[in-house]
Amino acid sequence: MQGELPWYESVGNECELFEYAWRHHLPLLLKGPTGCGKTRFVAHMAARLGLPLYTVSCHDDLAAADLTGRHLLLEGETRWVDGPLTRAVREGGICYLDEVVEARKDVTVILHPLTDDRRMLPLERTGEMLQAPPGFMLVVSYNPGYQNLLKSLKPSTRQRFVSASFDFPPPGQERRIVARESGLDGRRCHTLVNLAQRLRALKGQDLEEGVSTRLLIYCAILIKAGLPLLEAARATLVEPLTDEPDVQEALLEIVRIGFGED
Repeated sequence: MQGELPWYESVGNECELFEYAWRHHLPLLLKGPTGCGKTRFVAHMAARLGLPLYTVSCHDDLAAADLTGRHLLLEGETRWVDGPLTRAVREGGICYLDEVVEARKDVTVILHPLTDDRRMLPLERTGEMLQAPPGFMLVVSYNPGYQNLLKSLKPSTRQRFVSASFDFPPPGQERRIVARESGLDGRRCHTLVNLAQRLRALKGQDLEEGVSTRLLIYCAILIKAGLPLLEAARATLVEPLTDEPDVQEALLEIVRIGFGED
């Protein structure tokens, strides 16, 4: 039921696009900065559609076998154990690969036959060729801000997906999200979102990445719990963004000014 869904407030038509992609058996690529709501969105849509969700956080050592499965010694016998992608293909459901560009290159190779009209998953180690059922959907995401020549999706891979761009919500909506998720009063949520706007303006100058909606919620939770404003801000809006002492002090000064105007 709707009240039991992981809460998500849509910014545009992303929920409708997701449903269209799922109903027509199309894979989906989500692009956007860290902490802007991509993972919550996928969890919301999986629950909304009544589908199992298999989430994989990709990393440098993630290989194709981690997704498809491998033979393991169990109770004295060697048995094949399905990975999360194989389980989703066998049983139906959404397989969500978060930050897919972080995975090893062999991962994209196994995704290709699942992202065209074949919708097949070959398992070389078992000799199986699995046909994805109608209820299967592949969703991947990445942060374009972290792309470089060594970690990016090839155009030939990107063009296998329906794509949607995510960003941080507009200020008014972000205030509502922070207030709902943290329980902090609207006035202080307004101050936090204004601070976020100033800090995000530094992206590409002193900061590699702007402060995320997730970090704003963390800050609001700590403030609501009674931690002093500056301590909460240092722990959530400063320390996670940079290790440089000079930049940290500059960020703290922005925070002091922001709270001083509250």
